[in-house]
Amino acid sequence: MQPTCGSNNSRTPKLCSLGGTEQRTAGSLDQCTLLIRTNTDRSESLIILPMLMLVHFLSIITTKFISCQGKKEKERKRGFMLASEAFRKANGFRVVSPSEPEELWEWWDMNPIDVVRTATRTGAAPNISDALTVNGQPGDLYRCSSKDTTTFPVKSGETNLLRFINAALNTELFVSLAGHTMTVVGADASYTKPYSTSVLMIAPGQTTDVLVTFDQPPGRYYLAARAYASAQGVPFDNTTTTAIFDYSSSSGSSSSSSPAMPTLPAYNDTATATTFTTSLRGLRKAELPSRIDENLFFTVGVGLFNCSSGQKCGGPNNTRFAASMNNVSFVLPSTVSILQAHYGGAQVQQGVFTDDFPANPPVQFDYTAQNVSRALWQPAPGTKVYRLKYGAAVQLVLQGTNIFAGENHPIHIHGYDFYILAEGFGNFDAATDTAKFNLDDPPMRNTVGVPVNGWAVIRFVADNPGVWLMHCHLDVHITWGLAMAFLVEDGVGELQSLEAPPPDLPLC
Repeated sequence: MQPTCGSNNSRTPKLCSLGGTEQRTAGSLDQCTLLIRTNTDRSESLIILPMLMLVHFLSIITTKFISCQGKKEKERKRGFMLASEAFRKANGFRVVSPSEPEELWEWWDMNPIDVVRTATRTGAAPNISDALTVNGQPGDLYRCSSKDTTTFPVKSGETNLLRFINAALNTELFVSLAGHTMTVVGADASYTKPYSTSVLMIAPGQTTDVLVTFDQPPGRYYLAARAYASAQGVPFDNTTTTAIFDYSSSSGSSSSSSPAMPTLPAYNDTATATTFTTSLRGLRKAELPSRIDENLFFTVGVGLFNCSSGQKCGGPNNTRFAASMNNVSFVLPSTVSILQAHYGGAQVQQGVFTDDFPANPPVQFDYTAQNVSRALWQPAPGTKVYRLKYGAAVQLVLQGTNIFAGENHPIHIHGYDFYILAEGFGNFDAATDTAKFNLDDPPMRNTVGVPVNGWAVIRFVADNPGVWLMHCHLDVHITWGLAMAFLVEDGVGELQSLEAPPPDLPLC
């Protein structure tokens, strides 16, 4: 179905406050979002996540404690100061006028939580979205919505900072602005070396900051976004959302003509997607650890569960969709959080989680083969964590699999930024691929795209104690189990330790 005229329904859900984070809600087109400011030792990250994501995370406490009183916390106005005078002068930019964030969403003609609940109950894939939006509006290419198309008035000759946020649930997006070059200067709240491009690829949960100089003939220009759908044969929202950048009025010219339209890549253009992500470089030399304490290798991918006897399931051939890391399909605890169980000791931990998540795949095989054995399709469900000592230097190879369908997986770690050393296709081979590592200026991010039938290598220092979820940022994959948790132990002293949850912590 197409969006209905005037559909701009804002709802205010009850919130849970996550320890040291700061929140606000913003509803549009019947979909709510949550703004989370994540504090780490290195940076503060602004990430827009769909409100639906909170549902899946309530059973894991990843900060000091969760309060369910709906208390609003005051938001500090620090932000990501890319528009600073020093930065502009150092990179030769004339004027930078910060603009509103460009929030890229999906919209359903129903409650998105019900979309996921239905899929979870039946084991089927969720319904695809009915529209994509820019700042809550689908744009001119959708029936009955053109009068509400998001418009950004700009001035001729001005350079603007545009902050793109992919707040969609299940869709990675190509983004382009007609007639203009975008210079990437930041990603996931970390500076990058300026990189000029005509197209961006942004995964759910990722942010990208670009500078655009409006130096074309005064007029109206479409910003357009469409899906990057890397999995063959999997349905997706094949529509295009638009917004308008308008600097016709500043010159007195007419704005009645149709805006110029950019050329977007094909929906399955993996080459363009990978070129974009691998072209980003950190602004300064990376402070990489000289030693590696934990050398990990995790497979990521989608599989199938057999349907229980007597049930009818919505997956292929009466199965249920599943997903896993290292063949473990993550199950959220149903009684207390992992962090509460950890501080409660062995007796409380029993039945909540185990700390035996494998450091390497239990079974090694040709991960990206075209015909993976059906014996490998069904993962083992479990609530398993991988324990890290405080301060451990971690190198993690994330290997995509073609068990059911190869797909680009945006993998996000809570509580940490990390360096992306390299990405590639096929099976990771340490003997040859280690030479491809960028140890000089790798980008620092909090979400990495594991290429379709490929791999990515990241490195970080475990200096933030607690229980931290690592998961695919395609929301449906979380519900299928494509997640795990790191349990980072306390260090020495108060500054390296996490306060235990209070014994009377209420359930959300």
